[in-house]
Amino acid sequence: MFSKWRKKNTESKVLEILSPLTGEAVPLAQVPDEAFAGGHMGPGIAVEPSEGRLVAPFDGKVVHVIKSNHAVMMEHSSGLQFLFHLGINTVSLKGEGFTAHVSVGDKVKAGQLLIEFDIAAIREAGYPVISPIIVTNAGEVTSSVEPITGPVTAGSSVILKAVLQ
Repeated sequence: MFSKWRKKNTESKVLEILSPLTGEAVPLAQVPDEAFAGGHMGPGIAVEPSEGRLVAPFDGKVVHVIKSNHAVMMEHSSGLQFLFHLGINTVSLKGEGFTAHVSVGDKVKAGQLLIEFDIAAIREAGYPVISPIIVTNAGEVTSSVEPITGPVTAGSSVILKAVLQ
């Protein structure tokens, strides 16, 4: 009878996403690819990696592994989906220098190794190693995504804050 008088919960939940890479986090605008830099793929951030290891930044599910192993998509329990793209135009390497340690449908824990990659081989092939981290469905489940730049350590530095709707 008094349920209509209950105060609705209007508080937003802020989700902090840890970096999946060790290196230097930079604004997405610094990525030398307009699809990423212009935000056309979604909001996010990029990391200039100093180590060739991509780890799960949260407990979640692997929803896609690109055939050439240069990118993976994960879904968080909140519904947010992330694309982790290693390097720019690295699909051209056809998997050379990339080793995936997960498959579609895998449930992973924060810190679990997703992909190993050879930074030197990517650079020697002439490709930038800067790696975009994109929230692919931000408009569906968030009201904002805030990137945090600077030095980052995989699995311990917060790289993105998302305000969930």
